[in-house]
Amino acid sequence: MKIGPVEIPALARLAPMAGVTNAPFRLIARECGSGLTTSEEMDAAALLTGHPHADAIAAYYPEERPLAMQLLGKDSGLLARAAERCQLLGADIVDLNMGCPMPKITGTGKGAALMRDVCATALVLRALRKAVSVPLTVKIRGGWDDEHLNAVEVAQMAEAEGVDAITVHPRTRSQRFTGKAPWTIIREVVEAVTLPVTGNGDVHSMAEARRMAAETGCASVMIGRGALGRPWIFDERFDALTPAGQRDYKARVIARHVTLIREHFREKYALIQTKKHLAWYTEGLGHATECRARIFQTRSPEEVWDVFQTYWDRPRPETSQTASTLSARIA
Repeated sequence: MKIGPVEIPALARLAPMAGVTNAPFRLIARECGSGLTTSEEMDAAALLTGHPHADAIAAYYPEERPLAMQLLGKDSGLLARAAERCQLLGADIVDLNMGCPMPKITGTGKGAALMRDVCATALVLRALRKAVSVPLTVKIRGGWDDEHLNAVEVAQMAEAEGVDAITVHPRTRSQRFTGKAPWTIIREVVEAVTLPVTGNGDVHSMAEARRMAAETGCASVMIGRGALGRPWIFDERFDALTPAGQRDYKARVIARHVTLIREHFREKYALIQTKKHLAWYTEGLGHATECRARIFQTRSPEEVWDVFQTYWDRPRPETSQTASTLSARIA
């Protein structure tokens, strides 16, 4: 798949998720095989005022590229200026968030609320298209609710305004993340536009990613929640490994991720991120519930790591040869 001149070398890629897809996790996903990564949503106004949080979200590793930076906003002037800043910062793609369903976002007219006034949003996209020379993309939902399923209309408008690619999460704003994602809406968008379309929603394996592509005709697949605690989901080779090989692979990835978190963030935020990600990495461990409970009682990144290793190293017959691999990966 190509988005403008940007080559996307793999079928699946990591979806943007607030509070999750920071530079360390994006790099881990990229190293596991994600074809493209996208920043967390950045509020346009915050980015332009140099807010520390926005600047932190915009930080990235050179090895991540190609990288898309996602903007959140509704004011065409602010968004255009913020898009220019993203391009100056090195974004290979600028993406507009038109899909966030959270009330604190939609209540201010941003995110999925942009799908409610197609004519007004067309002016926003027109301003963004004029502001940057890099590819411009949008991420949309199926619609506002079941009575307003307008993904096709919005996609056609976006194509007319010069957008280079579209990602479709087919749930409505009112569904948020509940219920089953109706992939048929992705196919309807694919059939309605000539742009490359990425599908998103209810994909938890590369097998499901291939099935989505086959059923909808989408050119690529975004994986969000399915990658939490499982960034190796992007590696086609992972499932073919032996149980011992999979455990060793996980050990290397987890240890590197923790190292990146420690190096990238100050201790207070590193603690938050380490707790969050190691809690997700407990999936499949013996006594995972107990491990997570202990993780959230810790007070330093080092303590979180020590707790996690204690549970990782508990003997398991099928992985006895690699039981100590993880602890040897990080000092």
